[in-house]
Amino acid sequence: MTEDEQQRALTVRLLGNDEEHIWDAFVEQQSSATFFHLSGWRRILENVLGHRAYYLLAERGGVLEGILPLARIKSLLFGDALISVPFCVYGGICASTRQSHEALKKKALQMAEEMGVGHLELRNRESPEPGWKTTDLYVTFRKEIHSDPERNLQAIPRKQRAMVRKGIKYGLKSHIDDDVDRFFEAYSQSVRNLGTPVLPKKYYTALKEVFAERCEILTITGKGKLVASVMSFYFRDEVLPYYGGGGAHARALKGNDFMYWELMRRAAERGIRVFDYGRSKVGTGSYHFKKNWGFEPRPLHYSYHLVASDRLPEVNPLNPKYAMFIRLWRRMPLPLSRLLGPPIARSLG
Repeated sequence: MTEDEQQRALTVRLLGNDEEHIWDAFVEQQSSATFFHLSGWRRILENVLGHRAYYLLAERGGVLEGILPLARIKSLLFGDALISVPFCVYGGICASTRQSHEALKKKALQMAEEMGVGHLELRNRESPEPGWKTTDLYVTFRKEIHSDPERNLQAIPRKQRAMVRKGIKYGLKSHIDDDVDRFFEAYSQSVRNLGTPVLPKKYYTALKEVFAERCEILTITGKGKLVASVMSFYFRDEVLPYYGGGGAHARALKGNDFMYWELMRRAAERGIRVFDYGRSKVGTGSYHFKKNWGFEPRPLHYSYHLVASDRLPEVNPLNPKYAMFIRLWRRMPLPLSRLLGPPIARSLG
């Protein structure tokens, strides 16, 4: 078969509702795939957050060769975009052949043009799409960890290691929670203090239900009181602390420092070999916090194709036009922030 004949034989279509196991088996096989390529995110996006998802697959002769998870985020406040994958730090095309990669990209471009969205965004981790616009706003922090917790502790730079030891000295304890109650209490307080709206509690509950043992909540207490909590994702030999925050006493007790160390320690003991500290905006507090742990930033290759928009999106807290909103949100009573936050947060993507 010639190359042209092979290309004609390749088809791109939407994932069927009863085909998630096929999709996820492909994800597990591909080294470039991430936790955020798993099909469970489609259920989260559509059933919990109310967005339309388009999970594209490329196949030839019934054999899957590539996937592209997409969802449309349409908002009067923040614009209209087709993204792979919204609410996730990684995404983009995952393909076993160059032909399937190009076929999926072509289909995504066609869909973006037909919908008339502001832009199409692929949140690539490894490399940008050639010829597309990119941004250097985000980096990720990933590092291999050792099976010996003491070696991992010694690998933390001295000043940060001292913060961890203070948390240990304060007698902080860690617990695995089966529900999201304590996590949501700590996390929603933390993001309110940062001036950021929180997603609804049902979203975090759904993550636990959809991803089951891949999703784990580690909660830190001091003298029986809630200090901090983190929701992490497990994928292959990686752990990804994704949503985490502390309550009023976390800073004084070094709760966050102890929490991430305890997560690393537990993960290493269960055979996890990569600690993925996730995405941060360059120069922010979280960026410096992760560098203080001895992690080196790696650029994220987010790629953008502009359709109806004439500029790259700037929906992030560093945009000066959101400064007043952030200041006001920080002063908002916590119960009110939990009530008003979800309708705004679900549009951020």
